[in-house]
Amino acid sequence: MTSKIKFSDLRDVVQEAYDNVKSIGKGENAHYIPYLANIDSSLFGVAITLPSGQTIEVGDTEYVFGIESISKVHTAILAMQQQGSDTIMKKIGANATGMPFNSIMAILLENDHPSTPLVNAGAISAVSLIKPIGDSDAKWNAILNNMNELSGSGLTLIEELYKSESDTNYNNKAMSWLLKNYGKIYDNPDIALDLYTRQCSLGVNCKQLSITGLTIANKGYNSVTKKQVFDPSIAPKITSMISTVGFYENTGDWLFESGVPAKSGVGGGIMGVVPGVMGIAAFSPQLDKAGNSVRAQEVIKQIVNKLGLNIFNGDKIEVVE
Repeated sequence: MTSKIKFSDLRDVVQEAYDNVKSIGKGENAHYIPYLANIDSSLFGVAITLPSGQTIEVGDTEYVFGIESISKVHTAILAMQQQGSDTIMKKIGANATGMPFNSIMAILLENDHPSTPLVNAGAISAVSLIKPIGDSDAKWNAILNNMNELSGSGLTLIEELYKSESDTNYNNKAMSWLLKNYGKIYDNPDIALDLYTRQCSLGVNCKQLSITGLTIANKGYNSVTKKQVFDPSIAPKITSMISTVGFYENTGDWLFESGVPAKSGVGGGIMGVVPGVMGIAAFSPQLDKAGNSVRAQEVIKQIVNKLGLNIFNGDKIEVVE
């Protein structure tokens, strides 16, 4: 069933949810990455982008924060665009690990593949698959251009975050070489790890994330730039991956409460995809114990539940003037 809602009423729903959530003080910044530990914990914003290209923004939506693990979605799309979905399924996989995003144990238990491009091990493997193999600069240009096209505008590397990440990524170094041992890194492991770390250190804002979410929801078509960014057949593939592992070991709880595929990052961002309807994103740096933003989760849940957008209901909305 498709119901209609006025654009002004939709804006009111977003504003109401924002007002309800902004005073929540639970959670902590990601202290294990020094740059993230120092982000102002009061920052909070939410944005929705519609198939018309219109965006609703409330709060600190222009604040640039570290994209972190949400970037895994962007590069998984690029890997499927370059290599084909079947190759990604064969070389990496699409199963949730049920473990934390940086689990080494998951590799040891499933040494035939890294499980999914949306956890650290699989994301490093996905970066190693990006063409051209062996050329770090050209690979980075391909990754960055893809992220810019999905976002509708350019992203900028946060140099301080990149340094902070590079200085503390011991666990990821161990994973990249363990994957090499299992034959699941397809380029130089040091190149793959550095580019993965760099993509996680890009700065993004809520509006850009909501545009990326809309591009996925819109079968690869960016309504803001009027460009087909990736093949439409990839959209359900990446959306299914987001659904199964977007919140890592808490993904089942998230889907049960919201019914919306969404990907989180320890920078405090969350990007949601409502197929055929909208992209939705929120940002607040205070995280729960699983590394997911407390306020961002709550504001998205309130909005989608108010609108009845649980994808398992099969209901949609049409926004009218």
